Formats: sequence, structure tokens, C-alpha cells
Amino acid sequence: MAEATRKAFVAGHPIKHSRSPKIHGHWLAEHGIDGSYEAIDVAPADFAEFLASLRKNGYQGGNVTIPHKEAAFAQVARRDGAAEQIGAVNTLWFEDGDLWGGNTDAHGFAANLDDQAPGWAANGPALVLGAGGASRAVIHALKQRGVSDIRIVNRTLARARELRDRFGAGVTAHGLEATGELLADAGLLVNTTALGMHGNEGLSADPSGLPDHAIVTDIVYVPLETPLLAAARARGLKTVDGLGMLLHQAVPGFERWFGVRPQVTAGLRALIVADLVPKP
Repeated sequence: MAEATRKAFVAGHPIKHSRSPKIHGHWLAEHGIDGSYEAIDVAPADFAEFLASLRKNGYQGGNVTIPHKEAAFAQVARRDGAAEQIGAVNTLWFEDGDLWGGNTDAHGFAANLDDQAPGWAANGPALVLGAGGASRAVIHALKQRGVSDIRIVNRTLARARELRDRFGAGVTAHGLEATGELLADAGLLVNTTALGMHGNEGLSADPSGLPDHAIVTDIVYVPLETPLLAAARARGLKTVDGLGMLLHQAVPGFERWFGVRPQVTAGLRALIVADLVPKP
């Protein structure tokens, strides 16, 4: 008897912008797997019912994105360590009869830097711009890799302090006015804010104040080179765009649902880069 088609999904609201179906579709074709991965628009009011129907509808699991990551965290039966620390879930799967929730954003962030800037974790103090959900994933990744001096800068100091208290030793909280001083010896600058995104063009920090060995990365990937990365490149600094984080965070989920650990290749990156170009 032929094995049933294995099904996974990404759920969000809205969801039509998601590149995840292209990523997973590429891997399904590459590995010759009889499977599907679809984008599903789920309104917040319908999310709990959607989760409850997953097994009945034949899904192995899937991804959740904005605005469902915290709702998924609250509603799954069990969570992995990364999800517990970050406080959000982006990956779902069934294990021993339970719906599990995990968070692969920290993995994606670290794997992207491993790929593009090997040795990054030993590059000195890290300055993280922003204190939202993405910042939590970045800080978790930095802590996991042994970065001992993590500085959070945020417009609302109270939110930075919440993350400082959440992550503990080695993490400090600062207002925007401290940015210039904190850049002077930072070896890694990470933008987790929406500044630099299409429609929100702006420079989240001035990289001219960084030391020559600094690495600058932005989790924004539309545009691929944000104003921050362009300024850092012009300054002669090593830069890492945010697309790799999107690609690498997808790897663990695909492995759970389809039984094969895929690779982030130049071909996959080129496929998604082509999709980022505005259509005429």
C-alpha cells in the first residue's frame, strides 16, 4: 500500500507574502518526496480551531507566523527549550500523540552567520537593536553560542529591560541615546527592528562608529541590502543579510515533517532572491 502524501503548512494572517511554500516546495522536489506544503490564511479568532483540526486534516505539522506565534506557544501541549526561552512558537509537529511547538528562529539566525561569517560568536560584544519577538530569538542564539556581553538598545527602555530580566547574566538594556557609545567596541551589530524594510526606509544605527573587525547583520530581507547593510558595506565592514535566517530556520521543520534534513544551497537562495524582485 502506497504511503499517504505527507502534508505541512504555514499559517498566518495575512499569508500571501510568505516565501515558505517556495522554500519547502524546492526541497520536496529536490528530494523526490510525495508531500505538500501550503500557505493557509487563518484569522486569530479561528486559530485554536485550526490547531485542533490538524490531525483530522492529515497534517504532519507546519509553521506559524505573524500574528500566531504567541498563541501557538500558549496552545500546544508541549514545547521545546528554545520556544520556552523565546516565548513564541513557529514550528509545530506531532510526537507521542501530542502537538509540540518549537522555535527555529534562533537556529536560523545562528546558522546564517555560521554560513556567511564563520567564527562570528567570538567577535566581541553584541549590540542588538530592538526588543520585540525577533530580538528574543536573536538573544537566545547569542546566549547559546556563548556571547557574554549582549547589549539591547530600544526606543522604549522598559521593553529592553524586560528582555534583560528574561535572559539574565551578560545582557544589558539601553535607550537609543546610548547607541553611539555602545558601538565603539561592538564586534557584532544586529538589527531586529523594521527600520530599513521597504516602506520604512531608515538607518537603525550608524555603523561608522563600529570597530574595523565588526560584523553587521539585519534580519530584514526585503530589501536584501537594507540601508544599514549598505552603510556598513561602504564602511568596509563584513555584512550578512537576513535572507539566510529565513532559509535556515526552515530546515528543522522540514526534517520533522518529511524525514529528510535539507540543505540551504546557492540554488535555493537564488530561487528566493528572484522572488524578492518586484514583478512588473
